[in-house]
Amino acid sequence: MTSTTSTPRCALRTEGLTKDFRGFRAVSSVDLEVAEGTVHALVGPNGAGKTTLFNLLTGFLKPTGGRITVFGEDVTAMAPERITRHGVARSFQITSLFENLTPREHVEIALQGLTNQGLRFWRSEKLLGRRREEVDRLLAEVGLTELADKPTGLMAYGQKRALELALVLAVEPKLLLLDEPTAGMGIEDVDRTIELVRRIAVGRTVVFVDHNMHVVGQLADRVTVLQQGQVLAEGPYDEVRADPRVITAYLGEAHSA
Repeated sequence: MTSTTSTPRCALRTEGLTKDFRGFRAVSSVDLEVAEGTVHALVGPNGAGKTTLFNLLTGFLKPTGGRITVFGEDVTAMAPERITRHGVARSFQITSLFENLTPREHVEIALQGLTNQGLRFWRSEKLLGRRREEVDRLLAEVGLTELADKPTGLMAYGQKRALELALVLAVEPKLLLLDEPTAGMGIEDVDRTIELVRRIAVGRTVVFVDHNMHVVGQLADRVTVLQQGQVLAEGPYDEVRADPRVITAYLGEAHSA
């Protein structure tokens, strides 16, 4: 009998990915494979190369060596905007929003940026009105319906991060890269963000960086640990957190015995 079980296709793969900065090797021969439809965490001590790796994956840095493929397409030498067209979107660790605009206005601008009308959107209320339904859907997806018309500058930090996710979702990504989505949050905001990421991960592939191991344990199907730009360990969360090499990397030799 022929098995009907199929292996999920690879959403993201790197082969020998390397980045040098004037003699310093920030990322060294990283082989990474992320299955479609999974949530994959990248963790490691400060300086491990996580953000550099994210910048390589999204075209903000060009690799010194190696290869990056997204859903089987080679994106190694592509600029960020071309990688976005392959279904990749990224959030950043530092918030960058317009304090005087509302969440609705932010999302309207993000959606308009995907069209060939450029900055002409402001000339016609009708053009913006056509996207109102999509705007409402995106704000609802991140839990901001009730704050849709409130100035962003009056929103709590966790709500601003949720808005940034709405902007990322506006490009309809198949692969979502989140750079420290819970950075700077209190416990309540962290728990809300965990639930939010769970919701938006449905039907998508998510790769995220986070220092909060509670977040990693709650969200990740698989974890890759980086140290000094190299893959130190990889596997399910419980397996990785018990790895002596990982314990040593985070806590030092004195705690590894």
